[in-house]
Amino acid sequence: MQFTSFHALISTLIFLIYWLIIVSTTLRIVFKRRPTTYVIAWMLVIYILPLVGVILYFSLGEAHLGQQRVKRAQKMRPTISKFINQLSDFPDIFTNKVSQVSKPIFQLCKHQTGLDGINGNHIELLSETNIIFNRLIDDINHATSNIEMVFYIWNEGGRADDVEQALIQATKRGVTCRLMVDSAGSRHFIKSNASKRMRAAGIIIVEALQVNLLRFMFRRLDLRQHRKVAIIDNYISYTGSMNIVDPRFFKQNKHVGKWVDIMVRMNGPVTTLMGALYASDWELETGKYLSLPKITDFAEPPEDNKHIMQLIASGPGYMENMIHQVLLTAIYSAQEQIIFTTPYLVPSDDILHAVCTAAQRGVEVIIIIPKNNDSLMVKWASRAFFSELLNGGVKLYQFNDNLLHTKSVLIDNQLSLVGTVNLDMRSLWLNFEITTVIDDAEFAKSLSNLLQKYLSNSDEINTKEWNQRPIWQRIVERLFYFFAPLL
Repeated sequence: MQFTSFHALISTLIFLIYWLIIVSTTLRIVFKRRPTTYVIAWMLVIYILPLVGVILYFSLGEAHLGQQRVKRAQKMRPTISKFINQLSDFPDIFTNKVSQVSKPIFQLCKHQTGLDGINGNHIELLSETNIIFNRLIDDINHATSNIEMVFYIWNEGGRADDVEQALIQATKRGVTCRLMVDSAGSRHFIKSNASKRMRAAGIIIVEALQVNLLRFMFRRLDLRQHRKVAIIDNYISYTGSMNIVDPRFFKQNKHVGKWVDIMVRMNGPVTTLMGALYASDWELETGKYLSLPKITDFAEPPEDNKHIMQLIASGPGYMENMIHQVLLTAIYSAQEQIIFTTPYLVPSDDILHAVCTAAQRGVEVIIIIPKNNDSLMVKWASRAFFSELLNGGVKLYQFNDNLLHTKSVLIDNQLSLVGTVNLDMRSLWLNFEITTVIDDAEFAKSLSNLLQKYLSNSDEINTKEWNQRPIWQRIVERLFYFFAPLL
């Protein structure tokens, strides 16, 4: 009898503890004030897979950076604030004379970062793989002091080996070379012979956000360093969608063709901001201080009417939701046309509604995505949004043959956003990302010409035919839609 009572008491305590864990986790999710679909998805995971769901949430549900990195981020804030204040000593590089469509974004940036539009930059849009590699390697070959790089993926083979050799030759000339690669994206490179050769030559290589199962209670495992940045002599910088990979040799087993990317090459005052961003990332990862670039390092003075820009960075430790806010502001500012390119289309509810609203007020909205995708989950989750987008008046195009990896937004043939950001929850809320905001009709024309080439090699999705797709496809789409906020 006593044993039965004791057993009942223990069972009751376990039940109460179990529900206390479930309720407390539920309240934690709700109080985070994330998008409704995100909250509902996680609550379903927790209630369908109770204990497993709780473990998954604390491993993957919050963008916690880890105690050491949080402390470093807090320590760096005064330094970054001082750097931004020092930039105000050079008023000639800033301007508030921007186009009408760009004005709301630059106002947002001004109030969030304290910086107006950055004037006097020279920018080139590079869209051919060999041209991108040729320009980057040529700049590395002419470097005289320092080279800083951060890439999500570095994959040896082909033109990537040419970059490796250029960096090794640069170190022999006395150039300081620093390379930061993501632990997950570049896991093969980190252990490769290429990495060993580069380290032996004196190139400093840092593995960012190391993947380690023992760390999952202290830092979210799928938080990634997704930026693609190269800085040469604090004067020339690159960013865009391309990793250091040769498309001829990269992920050919996925049967999606070659990856199609773009980069922007910049020289001018904006590179100062890029250098400060890199120094921040470097200290956040290594704990070592990297001196910030000086505006006086630039060989050319700012010029009027030359590519007005801003850089927007995101990730834990940076301004929360900034890229998401910029995208929403850009969409609502559009009056005539918006063209998106993205390999992964899993938008937030806010962006989905903003895009449909733009189409319904007469703006031509075009989204170009690849027909084939290297992620099965993303492919099906994306399709779950097609009906709402098509019924909202958005034009959807699927790029043929190769995997369109370009991440860009073109608005009213004036405002361009080019960078590393996908239209998915991971890019918008989680990863370390970067995007350039470019207010320039000349650059927009170059981007528009490229997008027209993409469209000429794409098929438009017909609403009537889409609505007649098989029932089994609709079921699969809804199943993967359940995971959309978690992708």
